[in-house]
Amino acid sequence: MTKHTPDSPSEPVTETAQEAAARLAAGKGRPTPTRKEREALNKRPLVPGDRKEAARAAKAKMAESREKARLGLAAGEERYLPVRDRGVQKRFVRDFVDSRFNIGEFLIPVMFLVIILTLFPPVVQVYAMLLLWVFFGIAVLDGIWLGIQVRKRLAAKFGEASVERGVRWYAAMRAFQLRVLRLPKPQVKRGQRPA
Repeated sequence: MTKHTPDSPSEPVTETAQEAAARLAAGKGRPTPTRKEREALNKRPLVPGDRKEAARAAKAKMAESREKARLGLAAGEERYLPVRDRGVQKRFVRDFVDSRFNIGEFLIPVMFLVIILTLFPPVVQVYAMLLLWVFFGIAVLDGIWLGIQVRKRLAAKFGEASVERGVRWYAAMRAFQLRVLRLPKPQVKRGQRPA
C-alpha cells in the first residue's frame, strides 16, 4: 500500500507488510452491528406509554433548561447572552459602566419622588417638576460623557477601526438602569476599572 505525504507528492511511501497486518488486526474492537440491531436502536414509540408522565418530564426538563439559561445570563456567560450583549467589546462596555457612578441610574427613584410630590400643593409640584427636568438634563449629559469615554477607551484597546457601532447607546442604556436590575449582573465593583 502506498501513501503520499504533503512534502513530496510525487514520491510514494510504502507501508511494510507487518505494519499493514498490525493495522488490519487492530480493527475497531467490536463486530459490525447488523442492520436489524441498528434499526432496533432507532425505533422509538411515536406516543409514549404514559403521556402524563412524559409531559411532566418534558415540563421539568424545560424548567431546568430555562433556569440554567437564566443563571447563565445573570452570570454573563457568553452562550446565554442575547446577541446584543455578546462580544468582547460589549463585555468591556458593561464592565466600564458598572465600575463608575452613573447619575442616570437614580432617574427612576427621582421620578417616583416627583410622583409623590405631585400630591402636595401646586408650588411644591412646580419645584418637583423643575427638579425632575434638571435631573434628567444632568443624566443625559452624563450619558453623553459616558459615551465619549467608552468610545475613546474602546479605540485605545481594540483600535479605532474595529470599534462596534452602537456601543455609546449600549453604554448609556445600561447606565440608566438601576444597578441591581441590570442583566447581565455587574461583574465588577464600583471603582474597579476594566483592563
